[in-house]
Amino acid sequence: MTDNTMTDTDDLKTHLLVAIEASASLDALEAVRVDALGKQGRVTQLLKTMGALSPEERQARGPAIHGLREAVTSAIAARKSHLEQVALDAQLASEALDMTLPADAPLPGTVHPVSQVMDELAEIFADLGFAVASGPEMETDWHNFGALNIPETHPARAMHDTFYLAGREDSDPNDRETPRVLRTHTSPVQIRTMLANKPPIRIIAPGRTYRSDSDATHTPMFHQVEGLVIDKGITLGHLKWTLETFLKAFFERDDIVLRLRPSYFPFTEPSAEVDVGYSVVKGKRVIGGSEGWMEVLGSGMVHPKVIEACGLDPDEWQGFAFGCGIDRLAMLKYGMDDLRPFFDGDIRWLKHYGFSALDMPTLSGGVGTPA
Repeated sequence: MTDNTMTDTDDLKTHLLVAIEASASLDALEAVRVDALGKQGRVTQLLKTMGALSPEERQARGPAIHGLREAVTSAIAARKSHLEQVALDAQLASEALDMTLPADAPLPGTVHPVSQVMDELAEIFADLGFAVASGPEMETDWHNFGALNIPETHPARAMHDTFYLAGREDSDPNDRETPRVLRTHTSPVQIRTMLANKPPIRIIAPGRTYRSDSDATHTPMFHQVEGLVIDKGITLGHLKWTLETFLKAFFERDDIVLRLRPSYFPFTEPSAEVDVGYSVVKGKRVIGGSEGWMEVLGSGMVHPKVIEACGLDPDEWQGFAFGCGIDRLAMLKYGMDDLRPFFDGDIRWLKHYGFSALDMPTLSGGVGTPA
């Protein structure tokens, strides 16, 4: 390779790198790229001369020409990345919002029907002397099943119903702290309350629960409320009166009719499914009246084994418990046909079924006034 050829290659490299660095926009950079690496570009023309060279000349001139192409290509890529970042920063700066500025119009936020129904439940049961209790959503097997008189072979323990957390196979079945599950009901809150407090006890336990199920009326995560009363001399009559009073207040109708059917739950004895009467209005079922029956609750007298598991004497203390789905209550009261939109986050659905953030449920003003 002659000294002139070397000098020409070095000069071209210097010229192109300066031009690349001086490009103030992506369009200008593209023009430099075409001038250097396009079909008729100067670096491309140098590469085309390689075919006419002898092996000795190719060996001498090749490294410099290929080095020129690599240096120009790398410089263009680096400059392009820099210019794109500058353009993005400028765009973000121009689109920035000052969140401290007042809104131009009232925000359209609404309270989700599930949250509204939870507030309604708390208002109704507070008037009946019930407190609101809560507990962990990741529960121990003992609190979720064992203390509630659910044996190892009970179908509720099957994997298709329950989400078991890691460590189930290696855990000690006699250890109350393991294994752990996503609670399948809020009944563990009843156990924790009885263990931590002396009777008399009157609580409701609303919250999220989890089961492996999904269709129009079931979701893997759903909301449930359970009630518990522990005292002396409690009978099934107290349970029926409580549920009747609650449902009349919740549905805001006096023509609520209940029917208790014998059933089975491991943690209550005797157990009863609670049906509420409904009427058909314009082809739809409306709670109230007695044209037909619809199941809404499960209930019963707390099983003596459950009371005993919590350190209480079942000969001295009795109680009743009940539970129902909060999502289902919302569907029945506010005319929703499908459970899945509850969790889709569709703003149109929320605007239609939502409630005003300032419309707090009260027994005097009504517990369920739509926004």
